[in-house]
Amino acid sequence: MRLKKEFLIYKNDPDTVLVPTGKAGFSGVVRGNRTFGVILELLKDDISEQEMIKIVKNRFDGAPETIEKDVRTAINELRRIGALDE
Repeated sequence: MRLKKEFLIYKNDPDTVLVPTGKAGFSGVVRGNRTFGVILELLKDDISEQEMIKIVKNRFDGAPETIEKDVRTAINELRRIGALDE
């Protein structure tokens, strides 16, 4: 999976904002934290959900179950707004 080109990533540390272009079919913005920013950066290239979870677990301290849940929640939200090519 990867992020569709119709979505742009803006970082304003510590926040990350995902903004759709006019062709995205979604209006609004999605705001997230540093973890969300890492997820979006990983989605610039084709990556599997499991690969993403592994990388995020290595970059952040926290309970592995919590990190896995957070990554899956972010992916599901990106799917819901149509931001992913799968």
